[in-house]
Amino acid sequence: MTSLYLLIPISLLFLGIAVWAFFWAVKNNQFDDLEGPAYRILFDEDENDLTPAERERRRQTASAARERRQQNSEPPT
Repeated sequence: MTSLYLLIPISLLFLGIAVWAFFWAVKNNQFDDLEGPAYRILFDEDENDLTPAERERRRQTASAARERRQQNSEPPT
């Protein structure tokens, strides 16, 4: 019985912290998009999301890597 005098206030304190954390999360828009992150991993990056400079840099990097692979795979003459 005496343990209840300690456990009930502690449980009420935890309940108060949980309620506060829930309302803080709602206030800070933590629950706005629940499905987006789950689906985002299924799709590759879209080229249309990149700026033109980033697209060009990605093409240059890919072509340089392709050239290096071709040079490394050719037998020495």
